[in-house]
Amino acid sequence: MNFELSQEQEMVRQVVRKFVDREIQPHIQEWDERGHFESSIMKRLADLDLMGVCIPEEYGGSGMDYNTLAIVCEELERGDTAFRTAVSVHTGLNSMTLLQWGNEAQKQKYLIPQAKGEKVGAFGLTEPGAGSDVASLKTTAVKEGNHYILNGQKTWISLCDHADYFLVFAYTDKSAEHKGISAFIVERTMPGFTSKAIKGKLGIRAGNTGELFFDQVKVPEENLLGEEGEGFKIAMSALDNGRFTVAAGACGQILACLEESVKYCHERETFGREIGKHQLVKQMIAKMEAGYHMSRLLVFKAGELKNQGKRNTRETSLAKWQACDFANEAANDAVQIHGAYGYSNEYPVERFLRNSKAPVIYEGTREIHTVMQADYVLGYRSDKPLSKGLPAWPYSQMKEEV
Repeated sequence: MNFELSQEQEMVRQVVRKFVDREIQPHIQEWDERGHFESSIMKRLADLDLMGVCIPEEYGGSGMDYNTLAIVCEELERGDTAFRTAVSVHTGLNSMTLLQWGNEAQKQKYLIPQAKGEKVGAFGLTEPGAGSDVASLKTTAVKEGNHYILNGQKTWISLCDHADYFLVFAYTDKSAEHKGISAFIVERTMPGFTSKAIKGKLGIRAGNTGELFFDQVKVPEENLLGEEGEGFKIAMSALDNGRFTVAAGACGQILACLEESVKYCHERETFGREIGKHQLVKQMIAKMEAGYHMSRLLVFKAGELKNQGKRNTRETSLAKWQACDFANEAANDAVQIHGAYGYSNEYPVERFLRNSKAPVIYEGTREIHTVMQADYVLGYRSDKPLSKGLPAWPYSQMKEEV
């Protein structure tokens, strides 16, 4: 196994890092304090061909591998979780799902403009009473002629006010339980669709998160993604992609905590010497370093399985669980290292701590992933190949297959 970044991956890492240092770092404290999502960042990421990193070139993307997407997410979250979240939702949950499950007409109409960054995509699964228990969702889609009529509500939806297209999950047959869930591509401009931002969040305040409302929304039958009843499978495969990007972003959060803590260790002195000289401070720094490298290895393992076109639910779950826990712990230690200053926004570590909590909850809670990993080991759970997996990278054969 080769653990070195390729020349192309290192180039992408440098491009994103410079972008973050120039475009995000000087403004993020103000955006966070105001609860402002700077949507122009998405356009500038598109200008750098970073909105469709792992989407094949024939569908408007950059055609790079899945671990390159991980590097982009890591570097973006080093700046702030809000912008990694935007890429996770747009690319990981939406565009990669369209690539995996969409028909050719859907890819031409929706995937290509998203991969180019001309349009923004989002994902609508969670509801007020349906989070980890996906089958308890209430949104319905009733077939009438050549349309479906959607009614219901979604919540905690990233990019709720900025996305152009949404992947929305609704029951077409409630009696079939989770096998009666279907997936739809919903456009913001469809009559009956509205959104509303959620205010007062603990963290990721520079991100846009909120609710979606569907009141007799008329969706053409050609916007059904996959077949009726495949929605649960589609949602779970989408979460494999989203969780992968969340885990990669958590590596960036750990790295940000480490960089700020090391800097402060050399600036601050107590008892006549730099605080980095104290053994218990070294212990916290060492934990961050170990957590970063262990998390990154787990992410890259999952990414390599994606590159090979293999199912990676188990590996991605482990990476997401561990990386997010390590990031939360690293942020807590970073505040501790900064002492009283870490409790104020004079230093960015208090923002890191606030931001680090949400990823432990969304895309499968810590508890969900703990149960999943135990079930794999105990033999209660096993994965079968998906009927439609992500295409293996490189995509040289895709044109022939299409």
